[in-house]
Amino acid sequence: MRLLQIFVPHGDRDLVLETLEAEGIDYAITEETGPGGFEALVSIPTTPAGVEPTLEKLHEAGLRKDAYTVVVAAETIVSDRDEALHEQFAGSRISREEIRSRAVELAPASSTYFALLVLSTIIATAGLLLNSAATIIGAMVVAPLMGPALAASVGVIVDDDDLASRGVRLQATGLLVSVLTAAVMGYLLRGTVLLPPAFDITTVPEIQERITPGFLALFLALGSGAAGVISLTRNVGSVLVGVAIAVALIPPAATAGLGIAWGRPEVVLTAGTLVLINMFSINLTALLLLWLSGYRPDRTAGIERAYGRLRSRVAVILLAIAVLSVVLVGVTYGTHQTAAVEHDVTVELEAMSDDPAFDELVFQEVSVDYELYDVYTDSRPAVTVLVERPPGEQAPSDFAETVRDRLETATGEDLTVVVELVDTQRA
Repeated sequence: MRLLQIFVPHGDRDLVLETLEAEGIDYAITEETGPGGFEALVSIPTTPAGVEPTLEKLHEAGLRKDAYTVVVAAETIVSDRDEALHEQFAGSRISREEIRSRAVELAPASSTYFALLVLSTIIATAGLLLNSAATIIGAMVVAPLMGPALAASVGVIVDDDDLASRGVRLQATGLLVSVLTAAVMGYLLRGTVLLPPAFDITTVPEIQERITPGFLALFLALGSGAAGVISLTRNVGSVLVGVAIAVALIPPAATAGLGIAWGRPEVVLTAGTLVLINMFSINLTALLLLWLSGYRPDRTAGIERAYGRLRSRVAVILLAIAVLSVVLVGVTYGTHQTAAVEHDVTVELEAMSDDPAFDELVFQEVSVDYELYDVYTDSRPAVTVLVERPPGEQAPSDFAETVRDRLETATGEDLTVVVELVDTQRA
């Protein structure tokens, strides 16, 4: 529930009361004797959905812009009129004025924003290096990225240039700071006793997840943007939604920073692409849902301007996502190809173990060396196969070629095969 309080300027008292009575809206009026040029304070109990239409009626009637309007969240209203009030103003969407105020509050002061962002990036980077999902999620609770993402979209929708510019600026500089923080941290840790010798960041599963993004990664960003709008307009679950938005941005940004520290351009490319696509997707969803929810500028002239900016911004975002999706398509295809080769090798080796032609031999896959970049450099997959044989049994001289031919037929790829023969006894 809401309590709408309006400080009425001198000369507007009658039009305010006439408008409220004509609309059948309950109110109470208090004479104002303080400084500031106000003659009355009008208090109006209403629902969250009733704030915006009530203010629109008053402004259409001529209430001046220099009137103070205060919207107070009322936890409980005890009255028999409560049910009629909800019927008059049905819905749970908060007003344009409230959503703008909340967007401003969610985008904190720059010093607070960057301090929390650096701390969350440090924690997330440690979580990536430790392969600790719990640590990464914990870092997301600290990350203040929900505010700027929603502030940029709200600013466009309500025609507030300052709010929109600040949201975009905080997002861009914030992600850049995250990348640089992770890069510095990785550079300082690389080669120290805190990490194993010859530590390869691409072998860490949590990092691998961010450098092999597929199209399914888009669902996290799109869902996070939608959830952010719902939490903002309904005032529910903002902390959890903030975690979801941060998960889509901070870990891949930190991964890109680690790629810089380790001198791995492919890591920077894939993780950086994931960051940008997620950021654009969150903003795209927020813009569209806010507009479809019915939010508009309070001035008629601003509606056309806001609509024009919405169209141009959506067009730019869609173009950026389309261009960046080329990398996602490449990664998705390459990841599928490497996984398919490994799967086909495993299945064929199991079939060979059961094949009577190989008598008592048992085939086991040791490794398949076939990385994402090998798909696009036409490098041959290298397969190492361990073959158990009874003691004293000799393999044919062309045994490795036979194994290679079987595996090449199964995978459809030209392979380099290494066969390791091991005498095995079982009791």
